[in-house]
Amino acid sequence: MFEKLRIKEHMEVANSEGQHVGTVDDVQDDKIKLTKSDSADSMHHFLSLDDVEKIDDNRICLKESARIPEALGNKATMNA
Repeated sequence: MFEKLRIKEHMEVANSEGQHVGTVDDVQDDKIKLTKSDSADSMHHFLSLDDVEKIDDNRICLKESARIPEALGNKATMNA
């Protein structure tokens, strides 16, 4: 189990395959708030702390079963 206090602003969030999903903006209660800049719809999205598999250095790795909103991690490909 990880410590919620280890999650800091600007940490990278990656899916179970190691692909970039987003960047931490804040932690609110039991949710990770992600920055708007990584979102295709320019909105904040949230991930549950229960979806975190582990924290490695400055990267949060999500579980394979994590529910990731579709708008996340897609901005770069949508603008290409």
